[in-house]
Amino acid sequence: MSEVYVNGYFVGEHDSPLELKKALLEKRRKNQLPSTMNVAYHEDKDEVQVNIDAGRVRRPLIVVENGKPLMTEEMDSKLSKKEMSWDEVLKKNIVEYLDADEEENAYIAVSRKEVTSEHTHMELDSSLILGVAASVLVFPEKNRGDRLNYGSRMAVQAIGIPLQNFLQRDDTTYNVLVYPQVPLVKTDSMEAVGLESHPSGHNLVVAVSTFYGYNVEDALIINKASLERGLGRSVAYRSFVTEFRRYWGGQEDMACIPDPSVKGYRSEEDYEMLDDQGIIEVESSVPEQGVIVGKISPLRFLGISKEIKMGLQNFRDNSLTITSGNSGIVEKVILTSDAEGNKIVSAVVRDTKTPEVGDKMATRHGQKGVIGLVVPEEDMPFTADGIVPDIIVNPHAIPSRMTVGQLLEIIAGKVGALAAKRVNGTVFKGEEEKIRAALKYLGFRDDGKETLYNGVTGEKMEAPILMGITYYYRLYHLVSKKIHARSKGPVALMTKQPTEGRSKEGGLRLGEMEKDCFIAHGAPITLKERFGSDKVSIPVCKDCGVIAIEDHIKNRTYCPLCKNDVIVNVEMSYAFKLMLDELRSLLIYPQIVPESS
Repeated sequence: MSEVYVNGYFVGEHDSPLELKKALLEKRRKNQLPSTMNVAYHEDKDEVQVNIDAGRVRRPLIVVENGKPLMTEEMDSKLSKKEMSWDEVLKKNIVEYLDADEEENAYIAVSRKEVTSEHTHMELDSSLILGVAASVLVFPEKNRGDRLNYGSRMAVQAIGIPLQNFLQRDDTTYNVLVYPQVPLVKTDSMEAVGLESHPSGHNLVVAVSTFYGYNVEDALIINKASLERGLGRSVAYRSFVTEFRRYWGGQEDMACIPDPSVKGYRSEEDYEMLDDQGIIEVESSVPEQGVIVGKISPLRFLGISKEIKMGLQNFRDNSLTITSGNSGIVEKVILTSDAEGNKIVSAVVRDTKTPEVGDKMATRHGQKGVIGLVVPEEDMPFTADGIVPDIIVNPHAIPSRMTVGQLLEIIAGKVGALAAKRVNGTVFKGEEEKIRAALKYLGFRDDGKETLYNGVTGEKMEAPILMGITYYYRLYHLVSKKIHARSKGPVALMTKQPTEGRSKEGGLRLGEMEKDCFIAHGAPITLKERFGSDKVSIPVCKDCGVIAIEDHIKNRTYCPLCKNDVIVNVEMSYAFKLMLDELRSLLIYPQIVPESS
């Protein structure tokens, strides 16, 4: 007896599970049961799963009966001419929606030619076997599976124009490509996804060659003149927000140019770009850690008598500044308020990002790399017609990755540019023979190779070089957002060790092997901060070995156990002192035995 489950709940048993599944499917196809129901029989578990709950991902497939798809070629043309509606197709049960469970029991043909009597369903289109991100890749059937995975992931990371109203928004971070282009080699799904109106890359002239070793290990050589013409140029928008709060006793944060008597006052130059309200002017250039909004907050831990006695003004500087690693021009300033009526100031800062050494670029075939060298146009190789490539890619990137699709895109892009038309590279629809024939007809070699001349020496290169057009993404992994270094800097309050992370100006972690490298390179002084940043001298009782108490009022140091004054200072890491304190909190008294002098 097979168990039967509805929406995951056990409802009973049945002695003929396959008959039950068949009967339920027939009733669904006769519209006697809801079309949203899916049925599957799992042989390994010997159970029938009936699902009718919400939240399932379902996709349309054409029903195949007796080796023939129910949707004829005549219906195909009627649908494309809009003489037949999609609702009609669904009502006649020519197409049905399957979820992941029921799809396990289905045998799906990719195209009309492949349909046999064993098939149960057929794809509406062969490209629908791929997901949204993978369907924008060109000639994917020519590449290895893992490369398609990389390619679809990087399509998501590409800088483009995802929204047309970005000037009205104030997202935390936002990157916009200045001169996006639609790809010369396209796919059928691009229009449906919206990439025709929101493209996110450039068609670049690519040469597959080495260049004095500067494009080793996936690095790219890029033409300086192409960058100056706008290749990969993007604008990074970043918004900074501050809130003006109200506190008990009528105190509140205030927007103004802070007075020099305020605690934490910076310098006059830091506040010179602020207006009378303490807010920066639009189109002002702001440096790293520059002040955007002048703001003072009350010193809430001081009493009035102490303020008068100490002669302090009851405020500290709490201005909104640009974080380290960021700079730019103020795009706009928004003044608003929250639900409690607190004033909020948001400033959007823009910064033009031109590709530089270390920035990441990628193709739609999972061939990613960083810019290794920016070369002046006169030093780049060129063809007899004077065509200079935008990018030079290392040929060693191709054999081990087996991205034949990229080689095909290079020649397809070349045909598209020369014939002034867009080439279709949809999965299973690319026609290599036609592309090669078209290239030969246009007067080139059918493999896309050309004779190039060395821009530095002027000599003709011995081997012909593959040259054509590839669609490149500029990814948002910008070196300017990742580069980080520090000498002395802020430390964590609890451990007295350097802070962690680039945003906090943190230190870089060094292990034993990194330490050995520094010593081997004759630079041991660089280790001082990491291995001695929290060095501290702790008073210890010579007899008991416990940490002594320092009484600053009576100006004496004594042991908390034996009360004697025989104290020695022991140098240790502050993190170790912290561990001793933790042990004492557990009523474990660690004893430090100082060396006898």
